[in-house]
Amino acid sequence: MAARAVLADYQKMFSEGLQHILKNKKYPAIKIAGVAYNKEELIQMMTFPVDLIIMEIAIGEGEGLKLISELKKSQPSAKIIVLSAYGEPKLVKDAFLKGIDGYILKSNSSLELMECIDEVLEGKTYVGDGVRITPESSRSSHNNPVVKMQRSHEDRFLLRQKLTKREKEILGLIVQAKNNKEIARELYISDQTVSVHRKNIMKKLSVRNTVNLIKFAMDHKLV
Repeated sequence: MAARAVLADYQKMFSEGLQHILKNKKYPAIKIAGVAYNKEELIQMMTFPVDLIIMEIAIGEGEGLKLISELKKSQPSAKIIVLSAYGEPKLVKDAFLKGIDGYILKSNSSLELMECIDEVLEGKTYVGDGVRITPESSRSSHNNPVVKMQRSHEDRFLLRQKLTKREKEILGLIVQAKNNKEIARELYISDQTVSVHRKNIMKKLSVRNTVNLIKFAMDHKLV
C-alpha cells in the first residue's frame, strides 16, 4: 500500500516539478495526498492521517524548527523529510533533534530523493549528499571563498533563525521607534531586560547602533 504523502514548499513551481517527477517516474511507494504552500496550509492538512511529509524547512519563515515539532506532535508516526535549499550544519542538526527522518538538498538529484524516501519509509535515517551535521573545520572554512560568500550574504530565513521569539518581538517594537521603557511596559518586563535583548539582537545581526538595526531589519524584511 502506497504511503500517503504531503508536499510542502513555498515555491509553487518547485512543488509542481516535484509532483511531476514523482508521477513521471511512476513511483509506487507514495501517493500525494496534498500540497501545501505555507505553514498554515500544512498544519491544516494534519487533520487527516499522513505517512510522509516532504517539506522545505523555510516554509515556516523563521520558525521551521518549531513547525517540525508541531508536525511530530499532530502526526507522531509520520516520517519527515526535509528537502531544502538550506544546508547549514546547525540547522540540519537541530532539525534531526526535532525528529526529522531525512535531510537532502534541492541541488541534489531526483534519484537521491527516491533513495531517501525508500530509506525513510523503511524506518532508517537518511543524510543526503553534501549535508553536514557538524561544521567544516575552521581552516577549510577560512580558506573557502564560497563559504565566506555564503556567510556574508545570509538571507532573511537564516537571519530570522538567529533570533529567539522574544528577540523578534522586541525587534518589531524597536522598528516602531519605541525606547526600552516603552517596550518594557508593553511586554511586562524590565527595561534592563529589554536592554540586554537589544544588545544581543545587534550582536547577532552584526550592527552597532539602533539606527542601523532598524535599517537592517527593514532592508531584510525581518519584521
